[in-house]
Amino acid sequence: MSLALVPLAIALLAAPVPSAPDPQHDFDFEIGTWRTHLRRLVRPLTGSSTWVSYEGTTVVRKVWEGRANLLELAVEGPAGHLEGLSLRLYNPESRQWSLNFSNSRTGALSPPAVGGFANGRGEFFSEETLEGRPISVRFVISDITADSARFEQAFSADGGKSWEVNWIATDTRVK
Repeated sequence: MSLALVPLAIALLAAPVPSAPDPQHDFDFEIGTWRTHLRRLVRPLTGSSTWVSYEGTTVVRKVWEGRANLLELAVEGPAGHLEGLSLRLYNPESRQWSLNFSNSRTGALSPPAVGGFANGRGEFFSEETLEGRPISVRFVISDITADSARFEQAFSADGGKSWEVNWIATDTRVK
């Protein structure tokens, strides 16, 4: 190596290594108002294949400079009116998010689904009960662009060996 290149080599070796993107901003893409098309499986984990569709709005507000956000869902369809609320909280120690959901019918929070984003896809998991039996829940956020995203929930009655999708929402940004 030429002696003229030694200072450059030393500078490159001493340069800080770029860190991974800060996950506390993973949900920034979703802040705003969205037109929501929702499909819901009427009776999950029963062998039923009856789906109902809804149309409505999702509004997502940033809280704590992006380390949390509040989602409000309001949709209408042949099966009636649904209102949901999701509080998403970022945990800086674990570098993961918890998704806490409630609907206006029960007013109770479900157990938080915990996870994060990798390669443009968010995956969050929880353990819950459905009609008295334990189930695993997987919530996936995918196909994320500046103006659209897909949300999918699935249940598993066998500890995650197989999954049945029961909730699919496609959001399109309202401009």
